[in-house]
Amino acid sequence: MNGQANTTRLFLALWPDPPLRHLLTEWRNAWGWTKGAAPVHSDKLHVTLHFLGALPSERLPELLDGFAVPFEAFRLDLTRAALWHNGIAVLEPDLTPPGLAALHARLAEALVNLGLQPEARRYRPHVTMARRATGSTIPLDGPPLLWDVRGYALVESKNGVYTVLREYA
Repeated sequence: MNGQANTTRLFLALWPDPPLRHLLTEWRNAWGWTKGAAPVHSDKLHVTLHFLGALPSERLPELLDGFAVPFEAFRLDLTRAALWHNGIAVLEPDLTPPGLAALHARLAEALVNLGLQPEARRYRPHVTMARRATGSTIPLDGPPLLWDVRGYALVESKNGVYTVLREYA
């Protein structure tokens, strides 16, 4: 029996609506990608809040309820295209808005309450534009991307397809 069969690969994310997804796609398309770069498909563009990994599927009802935390809308200005040292091309804010930092912290607390371990490294909000992008040309500017965040989502990743399991607001 495959050990993966009874698990669900999950992450918590800021999930863009169609108009914002279109702007993210425009930013992605403004890059000059090198051969071998792997741009992220439009329907997968998002801001990860917490990556959970493969968890036992029978925990899903508990997790769906456990990630409902107090939420206050905030604005996230994604204004800077950057190429990280590991070949990850991103769109990121100059500053993390306090509302995003608070949401990230509340969800970290929810993880602990559910017996899960949040990542130890410092949180750097971003949208991954591509992987293996070393040497790609960074766009000097793109369309203004001022995201009025009104909620977050629990998302499943299965066979390369992302499915929103629940939206929270």
